[in-house]
Formats: sequence, C-alpha cells, structure tokens
Amino acid sequence: MRRAAVAIAAGAMAVSLAACGSAKESGGNADSTGSAKKGDDIKVGLLLPENATARYEKFDRVLIEKKVKELTNGKGEVVYANAKQDASTQNQQVDTMVTNKVDVLIVDAVDSKAIAGSVKKAKDANIPVVAYDRLAEGPIDAYTSFDNETVGKTQGEALLKALGDKAKDGQIVMMNGSSTDPNAAQFKKGAHSVLDGKVKIGREYDTREWKPENANSNMEGAISALGKDKIVGVYSANDGMAGGIITALKAAGIADIPVTGQDAELAGVQRIVTGEQYMSVYKPYPQEANVAAEMAVALAQGKSLDSIAKDKVDSPTTKAIPSVLVPVVSLTKDNIKDTVIKDGIYTVSEICSGKYKAACDKIGLK
Repeated sequence: MRRAAVAIAAGAMAVSLAACGSAKESGGNADSTGSAKKGDDIKVGLLLPENATARYEKFDRVLIEKKVKELTNGKGEVVYANAKQDASTQNQQVDTMVTNKVDVLIVDAVDSKAIAGSVKKAKDANIPVVAYDRLAEGPIDAYTSFDNETVGKTQGEALLKALGDKAKDGQIVMMNGSSTDPNAAQFKKGAHSVLDGKVKIGREYDTREWKPENANSNMEGAISALGKDKIVGVYSANDGMAGGIITALKAAGIADIPVTGQDAELAGVQRIVTGEQYMSVYKPYPQEANVAAEMAVALAQGKSLDSIAKDKVDSPTTKAIPSVLVPVVSLTKDNIKDTVIKDGIYTVSEICSGKYKAACDKIGLK
C-alpha cells in the first residue's frame, strides 16, 4: 500500500460514501458561491478544533495558509482561530468571522452537531463553508478528509497481523476517539469490521475529547478489570491516546504488546522506532490541506468545484456535498523512509534525535 497510495492525486479520486442520514437541508452543491465573484483579494476564515494534537498547528494551518497564498498570487488572507477543544468557543469564532465578513470558511469541527447552527449563520450571510477533516452538519458546501472507515480497517488489519496466533487466546482493549467527533465513529466502524469475530474485545471506550490522560485512565481501568496477563494488544484510534495507553501499560509492567495509532505524530513515529507502538496511520496532510484551500478559494471567487471535487457525500443534514477523500498509509518501522521522510514531514535527524538514535540505527534508519 505504501507509496502507491500516497501518490494518488487527491483531486482525481473516485471514492464515494453512502448516505449517513436523511437530508434535512440541501445547501451543499458545486455551484455555491459568495455574494459576488471576487478576484485574488479574498479573506479565508480557518477554524481548527484543538492544539493538543500536533498536526493542526504544525501541518494543517501552515499548509492551508501557504496554498491560499499560492492560489491568490499572495493577495489572499487567512484569518485563523483554534477552539482548543471547546465547541462553544468554536461557535463564537464562526460568529465573529461572519460578523467580520470573511469570504469563505474552512471549519474542522470540535463537535459536528453543535456547529450546525453556526454553519447556517454563515450560509445565511452568503459565506460558503468547507468542512475540513470532519464532516460538520448544517448546509456545508464542500468537504475533504480521509476515508475514515478505511483508516479503522487499516488499524484493525495491522493489529491482527501483529497479534498472529495470540488473537485466538487473548483479549484486546479498544480505545476509540471522542463521541462528539463523527470521524471517531467511522474509525470505530472500520476497525470493528476487521476485528469482530477474530479477536475478543475485553473492554472498549469512547475517549472523552481524545485526551491522552483520559485514554490513560481508561487503560488503567481495563488492566484492573481484565488482568495484565490477559491483554494481548490495544486498538488506539490515534497517536496521542497511544502515548497515554503505553504509559499505563508500562506502569502495570506490560510490555511487548502491539498498540495502534493514527496521525504519524513525531512522538508516535519515535515510539514505532523503539517498538513501544506497533503502527500509526499516515495521512498525507499536504494533499488534504491543498484540496481544502483549492475548494475555499474557488468558492470565494464564485467558481465551480467540478474540476476539484469529483465525488459526493451525504451528511445527516445535507445531501450530495462535493467531496474529495484522500488515501492513507499504514506506517510501521518498515516504511518510515518511504512515507513521512520521503514526503518531508520529518527528517531522520528529527526522528532519531537523542535517545532514539540507537533504535534508529538498529532498524537501519540513518
């Protein structure tokens, strides 16, 4: 799956999602525009959900800002706000940007349902909205993310491969993401489609706010309930939670069991190098960010999305939203060079700094 998946052009993909609910609104269409056609002098509102996960500040924000500048000959402005995992704060941020008359919004929702009212306010003000990474409810005009069920399947398949024959006898713990994040439900669905019937799930949690400390507490509870000798692996929906889980495993004297992850955070990659974490899901952020910027600029300028978004998705409130889904890669110690290093996400020196150098040398990462 390695580089072939990464190399697929995001704008030319032919991926579709089934409807995930009945349509209550029909705001999403490829012809949605702002109040008037504009040139390069546009203002793009960017709202990201939190800053605890490294990707948002290090990759998403920087990449979107860069692409907007590139697409507007340096004239476009990105107005940025981070909700720090607070849905009410994010609603206020949307309201402020509507008041300040941005030309388009890119929104990665803290809570996909809670944001719906603010999305409608933007729509009523003739401001198009691009749902980024998470499919927000309300009259969304465009959406880009990764195929989230495939993410879960990728994690589940990797875990089963790592477990081998141990899958028949032991139990795993499933540490899913936040119940307010629609992506978390899709990751969970994809993982269950692979794991159910193949391994016993001893305990399963929806982790509040995706916080590592909450995953740590949940894992401590699972160890207490199941017994440390009964747990053979852990499904963790992302790298941040994997860190909290691994801390709990170490404290209980549990070692050498596979733990999954997602986002290819630097700390996660370093844990993969040392063997503490088995895998992560590498999501090519440059593709996703570039598509979001292309959608936003086109909508702000009153252009069609037909050349960008070849597919449609349905949200619980809106049908046929123009969409682009970007492929993902299973990241293990065997393909670090061919993924995050080759794509310029990290350098070898970043990954192999300090105490990680010996482990990097051992797997030939130099």
